[in-house]
Formats: sequence, C-alpha cells, structure tokens
Amino acid sequence: MTQLPIYLVDDDESVLDSLAFLLQEFEYQVQCFSDGETFIQQAKLDQAGCVVLDSRMPNMRGQQIHQLLQQQHSPLGVIYLTGHGDIPMAVEALKQGAVDFLQKPVDGKVLVEAINKACDYSELAAQASNIQKAFESLTEREQAILRLVVQGMKNQQIADKLCIAVRTVEVHRSNLMKKFSAKSIAELVMQYAQLKH
Repeated sequence: MTQLPIYLVDDDESVLDSLAFLLQEFEYQVQCFSDGETFIQQAKLDQAGCVVLDSRMPNMRGQQIHQLLQQQHSPLGVIYLTGHGDIPMAVEALKQGAVDFLQKPVDGKVLVEAINKACDYSELAAQASNIQKAFESLTEREQAILRLVVQGMKNQQIADKLCIAVRTVEVHRSNLMKKFSAKSIAELVMQYAQLKH
C-alpha cells in the first residue's frame, strides 16, 4: 500500500507533537498544521489522504475546514479529534461525511483504526473522482463509443451503428483506454459502472 499523507490540524502544539510522535511509530507520513488556513494552502487537497481535525481553533474551526474540503470535492478522509465534542456535534460531523469523531485524549489503537478506515475511504473517493474527470474529458463521439463498448459490441458493430470506419472506432477505443488508464475492457466496464451519469 502506498503511504498516504496524514494531516494533523490542531492549534495545540503539545497535541500535535504527541499525535505526530504516536503516528510516526506506525510509519505514517505525518504533516502538522497549527491552523486551518496554512493546511488549506499547503496540503494536497485533491489527492487521497486523511486529515485529523480539531473542531475548536481560532480563525478557522474544524467544521469550516471540512466544509471547504467538500466544496472543493476533496477526496481526503476527515476525522474529528476534539476535546470539546458533544453528541449533536458528532452527529452533524458524521452526516457531513466525516469518517469518525473522536474525543481527546484518544487511544492510539482507536486513532490508527480510524485513520486506516479514512485512508481506505479516501482512496475510493479519489479513484471515483479520477474516473469522473476522465469521463468528462471525453468527446461526444468517445462517450457514444464508450457506451457501446460497455454493452459488449465489437468494433465492426460499433462502426456500423455509428456509420463510421472500423479504424476510427479502433482509434477512439485506444483513446478511451488511455484516458481511463484501463488495462482491459473489463477494467473499463468496471470504471464506467462507477460513474455518476
């Protein structure tokens, strides 16, 4: 498994230090931020990973950071780790798509389990986002050919249906495979099934 970045965002330096120390024991790639603004500016928000957020920080609260990530369609898995949590806050965070809501002080094993879950979720979200972007990059002709390929049609059948040359179909099919980074038609079909049409 490739090591995904784990971002810690907390205005309490001692909490950042102890969490970073704990997580480095598990060989995570940890990056610490003492405020939300710096995290938003410096973290790779469009890539898979996990962010552990404190909910109460000056300037930018954890909930505002989470909202920003959602607006940007970030695939990052979000975990709240707070000393000031209550049940309504936890319910709201989970409704908004947080992977977990934990109280300080947190048990190391519980945090590691939550991070692993958040990373799994994040990889799936990033993959779905990449598939969607690939689909949106297709021309109308490529989309038409993709739909017919997914139905199991052969090149000759596609050419006949769209009144184009077989060679044209072959070129478009090759482009589809490249755009979706698919190694086989089966993989292309699986990716197509994940699309939000």
